[in-house]
Amino acid sequence: MNKKRFSALVLCACTVMPAAWGQQVVNDNNTPLHLMRPAYRVGYGIPKMEEVKQVMDRVLRYIDSETPAVLVDRQTGREVTRLEDITATTQLKQGGFRLTSYEWGVTYSAVLAAYDATGDVAYRDYVAKRHQLLADIAPAFQKIYARERGIDGNIRRVIDPHALDDAGAVCCSMIKAVINEKGGVKSNRLAAALRPLIDNYADYILNKEYRLADGTFARLRPQKNTVWLDDMFMGIPTVAYMGRYTGQQKYYDEAARQVLQFAQRMWVPQKKLFRHGWVEEMNPHPAFHWGRANGWAILTLCEVLDVLPADHPQRPQILQLLQQHAEGLAALQHHDGFWHQLLDRPDTYLETSATAIFTYCLAHAVNSGWVDAKAFGPVAMLGWHAVASSVNHKGQVENVCVGTGMGFDAAFYAFRPVHVMAAHGYGPVIWAGAEMLRLLKQQHPKLNDSAVQFYDEEVPTNQPIFNYDGKIRF
Repeated sequence: MNKKRFSALVLCACTVMPAAWGQQVVNDNNTPLHLMRPAYRVGYGIPKMEEVKQVMDRVLRYIDSETPAVLVDRQTGREVTRLEDITATTQLKQGGFRLTSYEWGVTYSAVLAAYDATGDVAYRDYVAKRHQLLADIAPAFQKIYARERGIDGNIRRVIDPHALDDAGAVCCSMIKAVINEKGGVKSNRLAAALRPLIDNYADYILNKEYRLADGTFARLRPQKNTVWLDDMFMGIPTVAYMGRYTGQQKYYDEAARQVLQFAQRMWVPQKKLFRHGWVEEMNPHPAFHWGRANGWAILTLCEVLDVLPADHPQRPQILQLLQQHAEGLAALQHHDGFWHQLLDRPDTYLETSATAIFTYCLAHAVNSGWVDAKAFGPVAMLGWHAVASSVNHKGQVENVCVGTGMGFDAAFYAFRPVHVMAAHGYGPVIWAGAEMLRLLKQQHPKLNDSAVQFYDEEVPTNQPIFNYDGKIRF
């Protein structure tokens, strides 16, 4: 049967209905029931690239309006425009979000990824403007801080970090901003200005952060010698990227060692998930699989694998850990594309920031060749539909869990509030969108018999592809 005749027959079966449709009883003989449109609640199928970018742009416009790169005097409210006019009462102008928080370090990395994916200079300029401001004002505030200590807390964490939260995510974004694709350092004003900040952050992470006896990053809260899964991301990616930044092997070795020592304590192989917290003197160790913390963990694995040399001896172990985590996460995705606040407890709410991180990481793993596109591409694409549905018309990200400490009971996690001003959702949404654009460019997704399928190459033009809306194309 030739192509034209086959096409005509299929179209006839799908579109030609009896003249007396109102009197016809629909049955399997007269109606292609398998082509009925499903009642998806958050979307399904293959998004258009322009639609993905529209979501990203909406978020960028919103965060740009909520993060002014401006100094003001906190007593008078007047804008401070000259570096020589900075005093102890000068502070960063307050918007909805903080320019120096770890959540905004995530956002800077995400926006840089968006620039790489789109070429849109609005993304590049957003980060450059804020990085440059922090670099420009740091010397003046260092002098004031040395004299009287009492400076704006958002600036204090840049020049005198007290925790991994202060240092890691922002530092990593700065390293990314100044290294080129070959791993060298760009010779421009911003790169030179950021170098002292990068060195200061890295010094804190490598030499001052509290650790267990074996060197694993740890905290003294909520219990003595507690390991937080969050701290994988707050510390390890910067260590790995310092290897790329400096070319020194010791940083790669330390990053790999930290990953595996975290996994030794935090990984639950039966679930293929990480626990949120581990306390040295606790026995047994409860396992609460909080969504966003697992997001930080798999994001760390992606970040480390992005820069760890191909011949590094620990790379196969880290790659295997990512692959197993991807399996565990894919199995727990809700049919609306989200993941739950507690991943393995479907009675907890569907949460956006974890969903966005998982969407980015699974798409990135597919694009990097670390996992099978056929198995994980559809999971990432379904995740993107969920993420996009959480961005409102203002560009705010909804259903994001607020900042969360550590608990050892289910209620603590299950009843954490959500809020559009929770900063944790904005970077992950943009990062997920950027990687979805790469996925659409690099991979070969198609709807076949209503389902998203990923192919090794473009589907031949003579193979019918069935859309869920009942239309057929070749």
